[in-house]
Amino acid sequence: MLLIAGTVPVKDLPLTMGRVSTEKEFLIVNDYRIPCTQGTGAMIGAALVTNNYLKLEAPQVLIAGDAGRGTGSREIYEYLIQRVPELSPEVLALHYCLPDMALTRRLCGAIKRCSRKPVLIADAASMYSAKASGLAAEFDIFTPDATEMAFLADPDATHPAYINRHLFDTDVTQTPRLAAVAYQHKSAANLLLVKGAIDYIVRDGDIVATITEPDAPALEAIGGTGDTITGLVSAFAYAGLELHEAAIIAARANRTAGKFAQVTPATRVRQIIDQFPAVFKEYLCQWSAGD
Repeated sequence: MLLIAGTVPVKDLPLTMGRVSTEKEFLIVNDYRIPCTQGTGAMIGAALVTNNYLKLEAPQVLIAGDAGRGTGSREIYEYLIQRVPELSPEVLALHYCLPDMALTRRLCGAIKRCSRKPVLIADAASMYSAKASGLAAEFDIFTPDATEMAFLADPDATHPAYINRHLFDTDVTQTPRLAAVAYQHKSAANLLLVKGAIDYIVRDGDIVATITEPDAPALEAIGGTGDTITGLVSAFAYAGLELHEAAIIAARANRTAGKFAQVTPATRVRQIIDQFPAVFKEYLCQWSAGD
């Protein structure tokens, strides 16, 4: 099972667990319609399209509405703490949940009771909480952007808003230095997929790949395109790819979908997700062969 968990900006959406499908521009989970715009929705949308192309079962998703007060986030944490040993997903991908260090520690404890350890992926606030809890090294993949990379490298920060100023004033070209610092402080997952004008794949502190092509600068201005990368790498990990290979292909696919969509800053993330099947048809075998 690929299980994706995170909050969505849908008012009064109760805690909902189920297999996801699509209806036009919406995701459908147990008859609830979820916008596939950005955040957890964009991540789920990218993973669903990828699983469908690979003829894998659709992701299971655990979602709840949360407008920033944390109620939905706490419900997701508590559900996973109680049920994750029983669910025993092969891949567990965590996205937007209000950072809560105590609940994150309890969740990591519950994961240890699974019959086998899932591939553990975190982006956004779930990544912040994992780092701030001192549990980053228990995760297999983080997918930070350049600012989040600076946060991981700051040993004292508990949220990207609180990183040291000299770290905040950085760019993606500083990734090798920041990654080395993050691994030194045990504040990084085993593998990092750092998203930006240059995508870096970092494993245990070593840069194993950089991806710069195709160059689609407008992707940086479109909300949700970082979330789609996380959805892609989650799906490829579920498909059984080596994690560094899953990350490399995810970065390439996201960029290529932007090129196929002829992106402008006005492009919606759903238009990019819709390009993934064409991208996979043309390039996936080539990329999987290591070309």
